[in-house]
Amino acid sequence: MTKYHVSADIGGTFTDIVIEPSDAPVFVNKVPTTRENPALGVINGIKDVIPDLADVEYFVHGTTVGLNAFLERRGERVLLVASAGAGDSYVIARGNRDALYDLRYNKPQQLVPRRDVHEVRGRLGWDGREIEPLNEADFEPVISKVKAEGINAVAVCLLHSYAYPDHELKAREILRAALPGVSISLSHEVAREWREYERSSSAVMNAYVAPVVERYLLSLQEQLHERGMGAGVHIMQSSGGVTTADTAREKPVFTLLSGPVGGSIAGAALAQRTNRPNLLCVDMGGTSFDLSLVVDGEANTALETELEGLPLLMSIVDIRTIGTGGGSVAWLDSGAVRVGPRSAGSVPGPACYGNGGTEPTVTDANLYLGRLGAKSLLSGEMSLDESATNTAMEGLAEQAGMQPVAFAEGILAISNAAMADAMRTITVSEGVDPREFTLVAFGGAGPMAAVFLAEELDIGEVLIPRFPGTFSAWGMLQTDLRHDRTASFFRSASEVNKAELADLFRTLEEEGREAVVQEGIDPSAISYLRSADMRYSGQEYTINISMPDNLDIEALSARFHETHEQRHGHASPGAPIEFVNLRLAAIGAINKYGEHKVEVTGDGSDAYIGEREAVFRGAKLKTPILRRDRMPIGFQASGPAIIEEQSATTIMPDGWLLTVDDDSNLLLTRGQTA
Repeated sequence: MTKYHVSADIGGTFTDIVIEPSDAPVFVNKVPTTRENPALGVINGIKDVIPDLADVEYFVHGTTVGLNAFLERRGERVLLVASAGAGDSYVIARGNRDALYDLRYNKPQQLVPRRDVHEVRGRLGWDGREIEPLNEADFEPVISKVKAEGINAVAVCLLHSYAYPDHELKAREILRAALPGVSISLSHEVAREWREYERSSSAVMNAYVAPVVERYLLSLQEQLHERGMGAGVHIMQSSGGVTTADTAREKPVFTLLSGPVGGSIAGAALAQRTNRPNLLCVDMGGTSFDLSLVVDGEANTALETELEGLPLLMSIVDIRTIGTGGGSVAWLDSGAVRVGPRSAGSVPGPACYGNGGTEPTVTDANLYLGRLGAKSLLSGEMSLDESATNTAMEGLAEQAGMQPVAFAEGILAISNAAMADAMRTITVSEGVDPREFTLVAFGGAGPMAAVFLAEELDIGEVLIPRFPGTFSAWGMLQTDLRHDRTASFFRSASEVNKAELADLFRTLEEEGREAVVQEGIDPSAISYLRSADMRYSGQEYTINISMPDNLDIEALSARFHETHEQRHGHASPGAPIEFVNLRLAAIGAINKYGEHKVEVTGDGSDAYIGEREAVFRGAKLKTPILRRDRMPIGFQASGPAIIEEQSATTIMPDGWLLTVDDDSNLLLTRGQTA
């Protein structure tokens, strides 16, 4: 009997479903996102193609419920418990100012105002020695306030708890006994690292989104169970691994970027398959544009990030996001044309969706220029309203005093320029030459813009993967279960010996193994990734250096010098080095099906399904329309051409050559013809 592995990725406009049968090739489904109940869109998308959910053996989900709750400030009111004398540290934050010359600069608004920060007496020293016992009486006003004002989330961040958590654990006992049902977040469980402000910020963020994420995941689990799915629900983490829904409910902060991260993990898998180790991955959906790097076959990661100026300490795939997508609305600002960041979303959506939208969007511009056809989306299942697009586009063009065709091309040029600028922030600004990378474009709108973005950055090769519109969801099926553990380790490299490091990593391995085994993974299927945060003595920032099983301090120090020079352009080989943190990722391998490839027979002569006039570089050209699922390996075509499939449409202007590679990806190369 056929069984299935299924992944689901909720976007602002569509919910993407990827289905991997045990005995057949992967296929996909794409349904509109149900914003009032996101779980309903997931369930509908699965049941459309798998009537009996009991046949699903494994289910993984990427969700932005927590992220959206933060961005829209719909999280829970949080009360923060801090050590006596340190209650102001969270509100004061840091003194650095990112926008140095912005006269209107304001510090990021904290999620917890000072009136909701409460101090409790009790102190552990830096060495774990108890200076003052935790004062239980100080929790009485906290408990009274939570009950009286209906607060549903409490964060606890006490001094030195990253190394010695006894007082935080005692605080949870006190709060849980008095406040059943209230979410309690402890800083050492969310971010077991030094730096008080960043740790408290991470704990507060976890508490802020926890009730919202917990309600959503419980609802999703219950609805899937009611419909017969026996498989557990797994959630994609920002680190690039997955975890169970039960764990995600406890630490939802780790799932904030779980949707976009799937695309980066898919990019890493694609790098291995295509033998292209350096990829610039761009994911353009209906509401946003996400970009990330794959370097030497691995997704680029960071150990901390910021969301709207608020720091988070956690292992995370390095993803940059801007508010540009297929649904980005074009508007006039004192006569000047602007595009985004406001999006039409799925309801009412672009004017061409026919759901009441009256403002032109990026998708409408592509339709007006002939790059999209009325039956281009979802293999013709979704019809586009050309009349509504014409009305919206021509009306705003008249207000701007421009010809409609030039206006539509201008919308795309503005959108592309914004995305290209974002691409430069993770390449040129970081000392990376984008011309040495292959551009991988996915998302529902990514393949439409891919070639034009490549031209902006002088990139000569573009790769469009199979099922580009659901590529992020496919990536979720390529990864494994993961738990990260951190231990603070302030020590000069010259004072460290192998035995000491081995003992510390052995402790981290035991913690990681226990966490992974609790989620149903056999101990024999667990592997470990070890690394250390290192820096020159006196520096503020650190560099994470991977550590082999055979620990060698001298070799590790040499690797640090090399990495420092690569990233910052200089190194000081004679300067003393110190350790700051030790890190371990426990990876639990998830059983995966063997791959079944789609076989396209014939010579591709039936791939041509017609032509239409499309505008490229100001000129109307008769452009062939091709069906991707009829292109065999080795198929070639010269631009201009438009390639249509269920999940996306690829636009290739003149001056580019398309070749279908051995893995059925579309490889577009610049300056060549068939």
